[in-house]
Amino acid sequence: MNEFNAIIEKELAHGVNLSIINLIDEIIKHASIINASDIHLDPQEKAVRLRFRIDGVLEDSHPLPKNIHGEIISRIKILSRLRTDEHQATQDGRFRYIFPVTNEFIDLRVSIVPTYHGENAVLRLLSDKAENFSLENLGFSDSDTKKIIAAMKKSSGMILATGPTGSGKTTTLYTLIKMLNHPDVSIITIEDPIEYSIGDIEQIQVNSHSGLTFANGLRSILRQDPNIVMVGEIRDAETANIAVNTALTGHLLLSTLHTSDAATTLPRLLDMGVEEYLVASTVSIAIGQRLVRKICSHCKEKHKMTPALKESLQDTLIGKLMYDGQVYFKGKGCDKCNNTGYSGRVCINEVLVADEVIREAILRKASASEIKNLAVSRGMTTMFEDGFKKVEEGITTIEEILRVIHE
Repeated sequence: MNEFNAIIEKELAHGVNLSIINLIDEIIKHASIINASDIHLDPQEKAVRLRFRIDGVLEDSHPLPKNIHGEIISRIKILSRLRTDEHQATQDGRFRYIFPVTNEFIDLRVSIVPTYHGENAVLRLLSDKAENFSLENLGFSDSDTKKIIAAMKKSSGMILATGPTGSGKTTTLYTLIKMLNHPDVSIITIEDPIEYSIGDIEQIQVNSHSGLTFANGLRSILRQDPNIVMVGEIRDAETANIAVNTALTGHLLLSTLHTSDAATTLPRLLDMGVEEYLVASTVSIAIGQRLVRKICSHCKEKHKMTPALKESLQDTLIGKLMYDGQVYFKGKGCDKCNNTGYSGRVCINEVLVADEVIREAILRKASASEIKNLAVSRGMTTMFEDGFKKVEEGITTIEEILRVIHE
């Protein structure tokens, strides 16, 4: 970060000869180098706050002068083919940045929103790193991987990835799609936005301006003779009902849903107006997940649970599981991890299999807590237990588990 700050200082020192093009290029290049997922350009009263989201956490960088704010936003609008004369409306766009030396590229999704101090810009970096993922390196245990693969072998049914925004649901679905991608099947996706481009798969971008919604697109997809369909997100009752009927008529359907855990997924579909017998007969598995930061391998240190720490954790589930003298790990902080002690992220997850017992519970409209208890009694490892296991294995820290799972 210090090296980047020096480059920005040098660019800003040019004064009236400052190149906004070079400035934006340096910000994008730096974001790519540090594996940031987002760039935030937030206008304030006297400066423009520059922040990068790294491993899910926003970090401040070098502030930019307020007098160049308009030029920065204009440059981003030009790259994204947005209206440069519109300053009072939200605008969404996209552009591809090509690195000068290597000719490699990165796609960026742009959102511009008018605020009190001017237009705010957020740039999401859309890399093709999903092609390197497997269920194992995403963080799924052997037993959970077997459950997911068993559901993928079925010719119909629904596989649902659930969790809040930024919990890695889309990456999980892309990983499954790449595993399912064979010459003898037709796979069609409808997404908003298309985050990763996958070869040999038909990918459709939602466009509300032209009337191409998830629901309308899904109806059209069914006339394209697919074997496997991926819907980026089930947002409303109409999409939910069409998705369920798609899974019922001999298609394997993958989608995401915003719920707190895997068990809540099933009552959520009922709340959307889907009949309980349809939910019971179509959902194969529900995957609940969160993303936690991994301990930096360069500054990883061994610690022991002390009575004082045990006492401070006594009101948490993790405190009840740990014992005095138990070994755990933390990152001390180094140049490699920008002194955070963390580098990269991994999933903590739970996989709920909709077996006969769970289906019966759905038919009698059982609560999410009852469904969860039934699933646990039938061998489901909860997200918290999976997180605690990763603490014991030295993959993540106690603090991270408590940060992402609010007890």
